[in-house]
Amino acid sequence: RRRHRGRGRCNHCLYLVLILSGFVTLQIPRAKMKLALLASLFGAAAAFAPSTSQGARSLTALNEKSTALPFLEYPENLKGYVGDVGFDPFRFSDFVPMDFLREAELKHGRICMLAWTGFVAVDMGMRVTPVPESWQGLTAATAHDATVASGALGQIFGWIGLLEMVSWIGVSQMLQGSGRAPGDFGWGLQYLEGKSDSEVEKIKLQEIKHGRLAMLAFSGVITQAVLYDKGFPYV
Repeated sequence: RRRHRGRGRCNHCLYLVLILSGFVTLQIPRAKMKLALLASLFGAAAAFAPSTSQGARSLTALNEKSTALPFLEYPENLKGYVGDVGFDPFRFSDFVPMDFLREAELKHGRICMLAWTGFVAVDMGMRVTPVPESWQGLTAATAHDATVASGALGQIFGWIGLLEMVSWIGVSQMLQGSGRAPGDFGWGLQYLEGKSDSEVEKIKLQEIKHGRLAMLAFSGVITQAVLYDKGFPYV
């Protein structure tokens, strides 16, 4: 009897494996099979149906494409910011506050505008006297190692770090809802006095565009200067 029971269990297991692998088909009435298929189709459709709470906004967001990258969806959090062309391929704006991203973009753009100007000016012969004897004949590219060795670059790094810590107070307050505009340190506001909203927006757009261009330009200048070991125009 034990042998017969063991064989029966083995037969049941083998039959189940054959069914799952498709070698054996179950004889199910067609009517029941149709009902099962319809139920599964309705269940799948319900799983992928859009939520009614999102409404037309979700459908519009799915259909709207980025201006800069038409093959990608438009990042909704960019709306209302000057210079918006829908460029956010990694979707940073989905999980990082937009005011913080705009603050970072303005800061990097402003620094790179100054950096490109200073880098090129040095290679065109501009110097701030008196120049230490050990720095004579340096280019903008070779000045890095020399200023690190003398400690000058370390001092600059320290002062910049101090400014970063102080400026974070305003950034932190902005992220907590103080109403401060990203990148606003109260400098140059006199140039905006008496101008219309459209003129102010045009000036802000010019700064954003120049900053974006400067970030690319400074990266190119550094690369060319190191690769070709030549002065301006680095070719």
